[in-house]
Amino acid sequence: MIALTDLYRGFRDPEVIRSLAKEIATQANLIDATINIMEVCGGHTHTIMKYGLTQLLPDNIDFIHGPGCPVCVMPKERIDHAAALAGMPNTILVTLGDMIRVPGSKGSLAQHRANGCDIRPIYDPLDTLKIALDNPDKTVVFFAIGFETSTPMTAVLIDQAEKRGIANLFFHINHVLVPPAIDAVMADPNVKVNAFIGPAHVSVISGAKVYRPAVNKYNTPVVVSGFEPVDVMESILMIVKQKVASKAELENQYSRSVSEDGNLAAQEMVNRYFKVRDNFRWRGLGPIPSSALMLRSEYVHRDAELVFAEHLPSDEIDDHKACQCGDILRGLCKPKDCKVFGRGCTPETPLGSCMVSSEGACNAYYRYKGVSA
Repeated sequence: MIALTDLYRGFRDPEVIRSLAKEIATQANLIDATINIMEVCGGHTHTIMKYGLTQLLPDNIDFIHGPGCPVCVMPKERIDHAAALAGMPNTILVTLGDMIRVPGSKGSLAQHRANGCDIRPIYDPLDTLKIALDNPDKTVVFFAIGFETSTPMTAVLIDQAEKRGIANLFFHINHVLVPPAIDAVMADPNVKVNAFIGPAHVSVISGAKVYRPAVNKYNTPVVVSGFEPVDVMESILMIVKQKVASKAELENQYSRSVSEDGNLAAQEMVNRYFKVRDNFRWRGLGPIPSSALMLRSEYVHRDAELVFAEHLPSDEIDDHKACQCGDILRGLCKPKDCKVFGRGCTPETPLGSCMVSSEGACNAYYRYKGVSA
C-alpha cells in the first residue's frame, strides 16, 4: 500500500513539474495567441502562487483569478444580515471560520463578537446541532455559505434538525453555484478568459458534466483539476493541447475523485431541501440569475430571512471605493494592480473580501509574494 505522504510527494515532485513545464512550453510555442486561463477556485490560486508555477510557464500563458471563493463573493449586505441576526436578544449566530473576518458595512462579525454578540465560528456544520441542543432557550442561526461543495452538509444539518425536532435552529442560506458565475464572467464585454480550470471539490459533488454547457456556449476548454501542483500543470498541458488542436472540450484531469455525474446521493439531499433562487447579488459580479439556493417552501419555518425579516437591513452596499476586489473577481485585474494592496489592505486589516479568506486571490498574492511575482 502506498503511504499517503508518498502519494502527495509524487504530486509535488519537482522533476515531474519541470517535465510538464517543458512540454507545456513546447506546445505553447505552436500558438501565437495568449491563453488566459481562469482558475475558478481559490484553492488553485494558492497552489499556483505557493509553488511558483507562473515562473515555469511561457509568456503566452496567463492566469486570471476567478470568483470561486465563497467568502470573497459574499456582498456586504449579507454580512450585515448576519450581524443583525447576531444582535437579536438571546441569539447565537454560527458560521464557518473565515466568514467572521469579512468586513460588512458596520464592521466584521469578529468585531460584533468583540462587542458582545454571541458569534461562534465552526469548521463542522453539524457542531451547530449540539449548540442548539445545549441552548434550548436561545435562537440559534446557522449562517450557511459555500459553493456546491459545502451545500450537502447544510442539507444534512437541516435534515437532522427536522428529524430531531430542534425547533430553535434557523438558517440564513448563502449557498451559491459555479456554472452561473462562469456565465457572468463570460458575459462581461471586457472578458479576457479563453480557458477554465474547473474547481475540484465542487466537481466531486456536482460532477464534471455541469461545465459542458459553458464549453459549448463559449467554445472554451474546461479542464477539471486537482489541487496539487502536478495536477494543475497537467491541466494546463491539457488546455494547451486543446488550443493547439483548435478544440474546446470538457476534460477531467481529477478523475481519481471526480466522475461525470458526481455524488448523486449528495445531490438528492440538496434537492430535497433547496431550490434555485431567482436572483442573488455577488460581490464584484452583481446580481446573477439562478446563481444561488434557498430553502424550499416546506421549510420556511426555518428560513431566517423570512422569520426574522423585520430585523434585516434591505439596502445593497458597495465595497470600499479604493478596493478593486470586484474587478479581481471578474478577472479584469490582478491583486497587485490594486492601489491599496499590501498597503491599506492586508490580511490583518482587510478592506475587501479577497484579502480576508485563505482562498482569496489577494491573500494568496500577499502570502506568497516572495515566491511568485
